[in-house]
Amino acid sequence: MEPKKYSGLQKLLEQEEKARQYFDSLPDYVQEQISERPQGVNSYESLRHYGENLTRGDD
Repeated sequence: MEPKKYSGLQKLLEQEEKARQYFDSLPDYVQEQISERPQGVNSYESLRHYGENLTRGDD
């Protein structure tokens, strides 16, 4: 099934609770970086992918 796409980050976070919870769990600097390119995040999958790329190496 094709993931649901939104117009951008704000709509995604408003409409999908799991996306909001994931976003809220990310470190502040990652949230800021994602927020700087909101049009590039239009699905839960793209949010997770972006978040995982930005946090890689934080462990």
